[in-house]
Amino acid sequence: MHATGPPDSMAPHIPADDYRRAQATGQPIVIIRTATAPAPRRPARAYLLPIAVAGAAAIGLLGVVAAFLALLDAAAHTAIAIGGAAGPLGIGGITFKLTRPKAK
Repeated sequence: MHATGPPDSMAPHIPADDYRRAQATGQPIVIIRTATAPAPRRPARAYLLPIAVAGAAAIGLLGVVAAFLALLDAAAHTAIAIGGAAGPLGIGGITFKLTRPKAK
């Protein structure tokens, strides 16, 4: 009898010597397949910290934008008040009117 390789349906991790010895002696080959456990899932608590940090960063960014807009509003009101009190501004013979003239 000539030696042949294991059939395709045989598991590839069976050594050839064991396969040939079992074939020659008629011994059965026992294949034990262990069930692999599914990958462990992350608990919901693990997602809480990143979501809390992202939420705090978003609220903080909204606060910074609101503060910047309030600062621009205050600066615009200040410039209007100074321009109204100072009247026309003249530099080197050129006069700038900072505000519109009042009703005549």
